[in-house]
Amino acid sequence: MNEESGIPDDNQLTIEQALINLQSEDLGLRVYAAWWLGRFRVNLPEAIDLLILALADEADRTEAGGYPLRRNAARALGKLGDRRAVPALIKSLECNDFYVREAAAQSLEMLGDDSCVPYIFELIKNPNFKVSADAEPEHPYDAFLEALGTLRAVGAIPDILPFLEHPIPKVQYAAARAMYQLSESEVANQYGERLIMALSNDDLQLRRTVLSDLGAIGYLAAAEAIGDTLAENSLKLICLKGLLEKQIPLAIPPELTEGAVRVMALMDDLL
Repeated sequence: MNEESGIPDDNQLTIEQALINLQSEDLGLRVYAAWWLGRFRVNLPEAIDLLILALADEADRTEAGGYPLRRNAARALGKLGDRRAVPALIKSLECNDFYVREAAAQSLEMLGDDSCVPYIFELIKNPNFKVSADAEPEHPYDAFLEALGTLRAVGAIPDILPFLEHPIPKVQYAAARAMYQLSESEVANQYGERLIMALSNDDLQLRRTVLSDLGAIGYLAAAEAIGDTLAENSLKLICLKGLLEKQIPLAIPPELTEGAVRVMALMDDLL
């Protein structure tokens, strides 16, 4: 037990206790239990059921109107991989908490169930482009766009394209990532190149965002640019791992593709 917080340490909490805590009257214990079940991938029917119930929780609400328990529950459900959570996560896209909507979209993307596509598609329509570049968007558009890309929502392309000119850079990058995933190879490359150019951004946090996007799409042409990016080596290694994972299925064992060898050499240089 952590004496200051009163919350069990990770290595002391058991699955049984986490499930009990998720039903506790102590809101702090509930929030932590939801996080813990996701962190340790406790994919049990009872855990799924309780986390789904937590998505409708009204008790744990901050003064600013946020729902910490719902956020952690939404994130955990994506990690646990049970598609029974899809309807409740779709419902969570309507929550007035920005971060619950973001977590719900990210988890729906992870679950890979395209039944959510029409709902996310509606959320990207009629966006507000009259915001400053350093403002927070009214919706987690980057999470919505990334989900549409991963879920192969080709029908959403006309509505994704305008986001390439969104005033907020991270939303632009998410649109380029989605367009790469939804386009034919020759057209897709222009969006990959757009992300490579964004690696030279002066803002470190934005460079980190672009590294994540390039790793997610596995754009091989970005390999050297990733290695040269001014960012932490640990992040660059994660990004290059994404590229490598796209190359492995293309190989004929025991040989590796030329691309895989190229990426592995870059990774060795960063270690």
